[in-house]
Amino acid sequence: MTDIFNLAGKVALITGGNGGIGLGMARGLASRGADIAIWGTNADKNRAARAEIEAMGVRVADFICDVGDQAQVEASFAATLEALGRVDSCFVNAGVGGQAESFVSMTDDEWHRVLRVNLDGAFYTAQVAVRSMVAAGTGGSVVFTTSGSAYFGQQRGQHYGASKAGVISMMRAIAVEHARHGIRSNAVLPGWIESEMTAPALGWSTFVEKVMPRIPMRRWGDPNDFSGIAAYFASDASKYHTGDVITIDGGYHSF
Repeated sequence: MTDIFNLAGKVALITGGNGGIGLGMARGLASRGADIAIWGTNADKNRAARAEIEAMGVRVADFICDVGDQAQVEASFAATLEALGRVDSCFVNAGVGGQAESFVSMTDDEWHRVLRVNLDGAFYTAQVAVRSMVAAGTGGSVVFTTSGSAYFGQQRGQHYGASKAGVISMMRAIAVEHARHGIRSNAVLPGWIESEMTAPALGWSTFVEKVMPRIPMRRWGDPNDFSGIAAYFASDASKYHTGDVITIDGGYHSF
């Protein structure tokens, strides 16, 4: 029987792939044989991630890319194609958190700092990937990382929630428009996952006391919890799965 999770000969691009959920996704993709392109803004983290994934026996290319800069996205995608030859799946994962003291004091600069990366950057990345997939005529998969704040109120995070809700709407529109090109578009919604972005909250005792009891599995998520879903969405196992949001949160949003 054919292994529907086999990714040998495929190339996966992960923005924010040098740490956290993105690196967990890269591990899962590489474990099934995919070659990997890692985009990030920290050269040291890029190199470390590349070395780890290369040790799994696949080709890896890494690029410094600020996804909020359209010119950098276009240049990095062209460099990815030059290095690895193709992009079969694109994981639109790069993001930043919100830092406002309150909604009424949120500055224009803070609003746009978050939207620039989380929504504009997602648009630039997805657009260049879909454009390439359409031109290649071989289909593909685009996967966005969203957040529960797209559905539930996050105080002091109106800009973050708005960006993540926008990503879901964009994902579904891509799924509808580009199904005819064999392109699938989905999103992954994480719960509380251990990463650099969540470290301040997960290291705050009051937060831990209030939130941990609301997680039925009674643990924080690990980036490697996203290895399987990444391999699934990049593979033929998901060839009829599009326009969906998959929640991986230990039950947090169900309780």
